[in-house]
Amino acid sequence: MSKLSILMYHNVCQSSSDCNKLTVSVQNLERQFQYLSDNNYKTFHFSELEKMKTIPQKSIILTFDDVTENQLIFALPLLKKYNLKASFFIPFKYIGKTDSWNKDTGEPEQKIMSVEQLKELPNDIIELGYHSYGHNKYDTLSASEIEDDFLKCEAEIKKHNLNVFPALAYPYGNYQKEGVENANFKSLLKENKMKFGLKIGNRPNAFPFKDNYEIKRIDIKGFDSLMIFKLKIRFGKLKLF
Repeated sequence: MSKLSILMYHNVCQSSSDCNKLTVSVQNLERQFQYLSDNNYKTFHFSELEKMKTIPQKSIILTFDDVTENQLIFALPLLKKYNLKASFFIPFKYIGKTDSWNKDTGEPEQKIMSVEQLKELPNDIIELGYHSYGHNKYDTLSASEIEDDFLKCEAEIKKHNLNVFPALAYPYGNYQKEGVENANFKSLLKENKMKFGLKIGNRPNAFPFKDNYEIKRIDIKGFDSLMIFKLKIRFGKLKLF
């Protein structure tokens, strides 16, 4: 059984002085991508992973939540430069708007990509996925509200003719975890044809996955040094950092 680390990013900024919990500088991102390239890591899209029973030893998945415009400006050129693939997850309600769900954090709002920008992303490099419609925590929603959220996602996809693979990154890494609620939540995912569901977890996954709806991602912070990045890839988040 192989190990697969799935890295979670959010915003990318131009200057190291603007780094924060959810924002990595373009300089640090380039160091991380160059490390992956120099050490022969192979990246995959979830649509490829779905068809695989085994993976190469140095396999990794790069994910970016929220499709902010800064990912287009700063991350995409680096993905091209280092021949890496990534998954970008869309909060459909906010296409062409801003990440206003973060307004209480005190950080400036970030612009979300427009439909035109999403459609221009090169699909050999970027695979689009779901990040819900309203960017709400799933454990605060009823089954009917979750179903309505999915219907609104599908309406946006159809309206704009977007190519979106059915992998879902849970907003805030949050999902209904307990007992019957957990089973009902996973039934909803299956009924809405989701192939994968991504939480946080901060550990590498065993592959093939034990549960396709509880896939762990490793949170890459804006202030992570290259050494911490290397440790996270191998072990996940440790108590040391």
